[in-house]
Amino acid sequence: MAGKLIRLDNKHISVHQMTMSVDRVLQCYIRNMFGPPSLLIENYLREAGFWHVPTICQGCKLDPKLISALIERWRSETHTFHLPCGECTITLEDVHLQLGLPVDGYAVTGSASSTDWEAVCYERLGALPDNINGEYDFRVRYARAYILEMIGGYLMPDLSRKLVHLRWLLKLVDFRAAGELSWGSAVLATLYKEMCGATRPNKVKIGGCLSLLQSWARFRFPFLRPRVDHPYTFPLITRWNHSASYVGIPTSLEDIWLLLDERSEAKFQWTPYEDPTIRVVIPDEFLQNLNIWHVKVQLMNYATVEMHQSDKVLR
Repeated sequence: MAGKLIRLDNKHISVHQMTMSVDRVLQCYIRNMFGPPSLLIENYLREAGFWHVPTICQGCKLDPKLISALIERWRSETHTFHLPCGECTITLEDVHLQLGLPVDGYAVTGSASSTDWEAVCYERLGALPDNINGEYDFRVRYARAYILEMIGGYLMPDLSRKLVHLRWLLKLVDFRAAGELSWGSAVLATLYKEMCGATRPNKVKIGGCLSLLQSWARFRFPFLRPRVDHPYTFPLITRWNHSASYVGIPTSLEDIWLLLDERSEAKFQWTPYEDPTIRVVIPDEFLQNLNIWHVKVQLMNYATVEMHQSDKVLR
């Protein structure tokens, strides 16, 4: 006899929420960059695969109630949201087009141990002077520090809200080698892990790239999408960097639940990126290998391994 697939109900927030006196709203975190990087490190960011990220790390505001409502529909057993429209999930396609990160490459994995992290930090970062116009070594260190801040504050923040592991520096020794890694897979693996952990009723915080989760929802659920009177730009998540109107958008957890239950079956958009006004702003280089978006594969981020089961949500 086949075993039951959905087996974690007794540990899932959706069951416990019904008996809670106060609805749980998760604490969410993001750290936007203060400004664009210096043009002196542009080539290094391009080589490492992070060139588009600085544009998305500016002005993003999270909606904890929307994120909390989505987590209540997330199932760790399948890595999908269970909604009246069926199963749906965030895929490598979303990571690629929303964040502009590479998703086709080597896994971000390996040893994360060091006998002397202080030495690693000093060797890779050193002391950054006020003026970096001069020596090559200073510009390289500045680029590493900038990427480290984007990873720890925006792409893969943990629950500490202020710390970033130095293991990322081990992948930034050679920027060209770093550019051959699937950073998008690492970001998605981290987000999956954080979402699975946040389904437990005793959790109060959630990490990971929550801006991606929020933007995914806005592109898929038109009834949760604020109005933006501005052309689409790439990466697609930058749409929410512009001023928006939230008239008619639900602001309470209960209203978001209600809309997800009542409208998602009829209104969910399975292929939002096929819209011609969106397609036209996507660079050709991001449309060269569409098959990579739909592979059933393990997503890796060092010790974190999560399944990418896009076959469950293809339309």
